[in-house]
Amino acid sequence: MSYVVIIGCGVVGATIAYELSNVKGLEITVVDQQPPALASTGAALGVLMGIISQKTKGKAWQMRQTSIQRYETLIPELEAVTDRKILFNRQGILMLLPEPSIPSLEKGDGEISQWEKLQQIRNSQGFPLEIWDTAKLKQICPQVDNDKIVGAVYSKCDRQVDPTALTLALVDAAQHHGVTFKFGVQVLGIEPHPLPPPLSRGGDTEPHSLSPSHERVGGDEKFCYQLETTEGKIAADWFVVAAGLGSSLLTAQLQQMIDIRPVLGQALHLRLGYSLGNPDFQPVITGDDVHIVPVGGGDYWIGATVEFSSNKDEIPPNKELLESVRQQAIAFCPDLAKATTIRTWSGLRPRPEGRPAPVIGKLPGYSNILLATGHYRNGVLLAPATADAIREMIVHNDF
Repeated sequence: MSYVVIIGCGVVGATIAYELSNVKGLEITVVDQQPPALASTGAALGVLMGIISQKTKGKAWQMRQTSIQRYETLIPELEAVTDRKILFNRQGILMLLPEPSIPSLEKGDGEISQWEKLQQIRNSQGFPLEIWDTAKLKQICPQVDNDKIVGAVYSKCDRQVDPTALTLALVDAAQHHGVTFKFGVQVLGIEPHPLPPPLSRGGDTEPHSLSPSHERVGGDEKFCYQLETTEGKIAADWFVVAAGLGSSLLTAQLQQMIDIRPVLGQALHLRLGYSLGNPDFQPVITGDDVHIVPVGGGDYWIGATVEFSSNKDEIPPNKELLESVRQQAIAFCPDLAKATTIRTWSGLRPRPEGRPAPVIGKLPGYSNILLATGHYRNGVLLAPATADAIREMIVHNDF
């Protein structure tokens, strides 16, 4: 038996917990100082832009492909295990293209636009993309009424999911599989040791043997054997840091700081009372980095701003930026001007400083601390692929 502690229970930590719960021989504990899905996850819109992204090769594309494909099986799997309903929009994503974006839709010079190139690549990968002209856009989505829109790209295979409902279902399903969750528990540190002593199960006094991969610690790597928390110590063979912005402090205590900075995002919940355009076809509509997300009953989420801090202090929400997002959504779909604002909210995205997002892999200098953090704007999208990567590291020591 190997013992795994996951620090953080946003969508990434919860997905890792659930996927690991399907592996025999693992006993898993998840620790978070807050209830699940309250930080970055709770503020996210859950727009899964995988196929329509410009990533076409390498790890960036592979993770998107893995996640998009896994969501198709994961959502019904979770609903069956938990008897919960998860809002999962299977009607795709429609990206609006303003005039400067696709001059080569007019093919007079014979050049292939970036979107036509992407369309060819995706078709070869088995994911259809459609490029619509303005006539087709008006026919299928009459709610889009803007003279500066010269076309659209429609990805029928991309999705949107309610991040909070998803995370709560993941927690519920993982609990069904025997995962222990400790909420309201603050992590104080991880204790390194040059040689691992006998461990105790979950902090109690029953000894268990180390997994074979950790019977010996090679080179200069340290082995961490227990987590110190406000509710005592928890021993484990593996520690997975999925704490978002909290990852920086934890790794700094181990002299291997992963610098993750906050980026604020604001969004709105608008109530129109009826569906935009065709009520039977309600894709996510996106353009100029503004998302219009149907959530049922004539309600829409609109977002999100991208607000950086000039220093490491808190980032106060900028009301003018939020209003500009609302006005951009109205510019795309004028009927939204009639909508009532039900609520606004904001959240901090974890963005790695000086390195690509996300940060997935072994913490340098430590044999059994794994990082699954710093997903920036793609935590919900990449959670399944991240969980897949962590599972491989633990099961096969595949670093």
